[in-house]
Amino acid sequence: MSTQPPAEAAPEADARHAIETVFRLESPRVIAGVARIVRDVGIAEELAQDALVAALEQWPRDGVPDNPGAWLMATARHRAVDLVRRRENYARKLAEIGRSTESAVPPEQPADPEDIDDDLLRLVFTTCHPVLSPEARTALTLRLLGGLSTAEIARAFLVPEPTVAQRVVRAKRTLATKNIAFEVPYGPDREARLGSVLDVIYLIYNEGYAATAGDDWLRPSLCEDALRLARVLSGLMPKEPEVHALTALLEFQSSRAAARTGPDGEPVLLRDQDRRRWNRMLITRGIRALARADATATGAPGPYALQAAIAACHAHAYTYEETDWPAIATLYRLLAARSPSPVVELNRAVAVSMTQGPEQALAIVDALTAEPALRDYHLLPSVRGDLLARLGRTTEARTEFERAAALARNERERELLLTRARRCAP
Repeated sequence: MSTQPPAEAAPEADARHAIETVFRLESPRVIAGVARIVRDVGIAEELAQDALVAALEQWPRDGVPDNPGAWLMATARHRAVDLVRRRENYARKLAEIGRSTESAVPPEQPADPEDIDDDLLRLVFTTCHPVLSPEARTALTLRLLGGLSTAEIARAFLVPEPTVAQRVVRAKRTLATKNIAFEVPYGPDREARLGSVLDVIYLIYNEGYAATAGDDWLRPSLCEDALRLARVLSGLMPKEPEVHALTALLEFQSSRAAARTGPDGEPVLLRDQDRRRWNRMLITRGIRALARADATATGAPGPYALQAAIAACHAHAYTYEETDWPAIATLYRLLAARSPSPVVELNRAVAVSMTQGPEQALAIVDALTAEPALRDYHLLPSVRGDLLARLGRTTEARTEFERAAALARNERERELLLTRARRCAP
């Protein structure tokens, strides 16, 4: 008996795959665009989900539209308009959004030279409201804006998934009960939210740079969105050094994109990358952004300035061997003092291994094995395996690479780790 699915099932499966892909990519923009109409983030998310349900009903039957993202946005906006019309203040809201659902536009905002004219950035600032705890702000914004799953956010925070799920639920409940509107912060209020906004943009970029799970190591759309938001923010807040520093960091990281994967999408480690494929234009943009960060700084460099300086060291080296590892080790030491973190310490160990040797670095890594936050962090055994291999302790190195592969949830990264384990065979 044939086990092949019937031919007529293929279009429906294709449509469902398209829906899942498009919604993951477009949901942040849909939520942001609708929130500007209904002025409520929670309702905007519900309307985006309604648009997804409509797509699940119609696309398998009618086919995937030529511009699926625009279809989702239009459907959600139509429902937003209908919702506003049903409210008691129908006349006032109708005047704000226009009389035609086809040409519905966001309501006018105050004429202010510092106004945020970007829906996604508006959404970031809204969900980073001070009524929420810093952890809740970041988790909610990553969920709505980055489209990250609970597991992906949990990896970013190095906390259990249930903890992240509770943060997101509580954050939505708080915004609803406090009646927090979709708004544009100004002056001191904007500055108070800036730290959380920068953290969110950085974490969204990181998920695109090295995806937590799935078949692809990179998620370019997340990197592009994060870099664009950082650039917009640099223009909006030109006197904030950490804004320029984050932009510089993302420019430097993005410059390596073409060299970070091989012909079949497999990861290519930094030491093996063809640096001729690094984007020199993005490196130049990074250098300029870092110079602006230095020019606007009035005290000690912040965490993003230090990370951007580390990235600049890599960008200035035309070969792996030319990398200024002593400078990188010093910068990581400063970063560890400025923003203590076991992940920062793990990265410092890598730099120490290049300046003082793998044995010195192994002592740092071994001290991190007791860190609860790194218990399921696959890069800890990966780094330890690399150090052991360089010390000639290949059997131990193989065990560490295999453990790292078991913890990795991204298929491409798992394959790379297993390959490294096989190379450690006696």
